[in-house]
Amino acid sequence: MIAAADSPATRRPCSADAASDPLTHVELTWIEKRQEDWIRFGRQAREQILDRRRRVVSFQPESQFALVRWAANDFGTFLSNIAIARAVWRGEAFQTLPSVRPGADILLSVDGWPKVERVLQAIDAVEDRGIDPADAAPDYWRHVHNRLAAGLEPRTYTAARHRAFRLRRSIAP
Repeated sequence: MIAAADSPATRRPCSADAASDPLTHVELTWIEKRQEDWIRFGRQAREQILDRRRRVVSFQPESQFALVRWAANDFGTFLSNIAIARAVWRGEAFQTLPSVRPGADILLSVDGWPKVERVLQAIDAVEDRGIDPADAAPDYWRHVHNRLAAGLEPRTYTAARHRAFRLRRSIAP
């Protein structure tokens, strides 16, 4: 017997390419003074320019990236958001994010310019230590998210913490 969720009427068509594509795709839009989406950090595996205002950047599974979204209308800014996410493997659980296909493991997500600015400062602080933010421990970005949600200052990402993360990752299966 076919379960309701697996019935032909509820299945979405999926091309062979989409099913076998391991990349996470992020569509970025840039409309001057209206909508500006950009990648703050992350190692792009591929980039596709759709038109003058839109492009799609893609990330390999396990890659971390930061997506900044800003939008305004005639009355001013109505959206300021940053999300730090990890690209997932096909079949792995994920959360959805606007403009991210199929989705990602969201490590951090904040709204409002004051919090976005604090996350950007945390990213700058990691870079100031000579560490690529895309290589930082995913737990650190969760820590930053939780501290900001609680109204507290995030702890500094240190070289010792980064070294411990790399060692843990090298011995973990």
